[in-house]
Amino acid sequence: MSLLSNLVRRALITTAATVGLAAPAMAQTVLTLSSWVPPAHTLTLSQIEWCGMLEQKAAGKIKCNVLPRAVSAPPGTFDAVRNGLADLSFTVHGYTPGRFVSTQMVEFPFMGNSAEVTSVAFQRIYARHPAFADEHKGVKVLAVFTHGPGIVFNTKKPIAKVEDMNGMKWRVGGGMVNDITKALGMNATLKPSTESYELLSTGVMDGTLFPAESVEGFKIDKVIKYATTFPGGLYNTSFVFMMNQAKYDALPADVKKIIDEMSGEFAARMLGRGWDKVDRRGMAFMQAAGVAFTQADAPFVAAVKAKTSGLEEAWTKAAEAKGLKDAKKVLAEYRAEIVKLEK
Repeated sequence: MSLLSNLVRRALITTAATVGLAAPAMAQTVLTLSSWVPPAHTLTLSQIEWCGMLEQKAAGKIKCNVLPRAVSAPPGTFDAVRNGLADLSFTVHGYTPGRFVSTQMVEFPFMGNSAEVTSVAFQRIYARHPAFADEHKGVKVLAVFTHGPGIVFNTKKPIAKVEDMNGMKWRVGGGMVNDITKALGMNATLKPSTESYELLSTGVMDGTLFPAESVEGFKIDKVIKYATTFPGGLYNTSFVFMMNQAKYDALPADVKKIIDEMSGEFAARMLGRGWDKVDRRGMAFMQAAGVAFTQADAPFVAAVKAKTSGLEEAWTKAAEAKGLKDAKKVLAEYRAEIVKLEK
């Protein structure tokens, strides 16, 4: 064999070996992850943790790329994922008023004291009733979940009764909390949570409704001075953790199986547990910062119940109009799941 033939043969062998070595890397799928909350927020960290577990379980077939900034403002995130601007993200259902109705079920007052409990209960109900999935067409829903119990924060005075909230300007996140504040006679404006610091620090708003975590998460600890807590929370917020459907559909069957196993209750529990952890941290943080706490007493709770009593009936009619059968029964199922999980 000539020297030239030997060189060609070696080159072919080297090329083949190089291609062979490169094959696994070429087969790797990159998922882009977008988060519109700060990098240290529990939702950003929980998504990254979920991605890390997926990478490990998929043995190199998947890699997550955390984008340096959100691909959309919070209200546009659902459509951004649906349209492929990002492969993974989350959003608040209430940020797009009128689009999601069935999910408002989890946002009524006094539902639960643990995000893990309410998130798992929410996911179980979601899985049982197709009308919830019908409102999410266009994306692969990985989980639905909630944050911790909603608290009333403000910069002006202690809030010990419904009347104390009147005459003040409030930021709310949308969804059922908007209806709750209207029922209570509050002057509320729908704004994303990410705008809270600017709104409060400039005096455009006097207060906001948030879980405990958000005081540190959105850096409003130096602005708010008073907090009022309620048994089970004054409200809750409904979220969805989602994936671009086309990206999911294009994955190998074994990777899809791993994602499915890491979705549903697994992801809901993980997201809820993460929120409970930072809620506890948030409460300690506020106590150290000297925030004055008021715990709603029985007359205050009773007044809130009386003023918001019509919201469940209104939701029942709206949810059934969008295809959720026996909505009142579904709401009772959700409450029953919470009681079961709290035992």
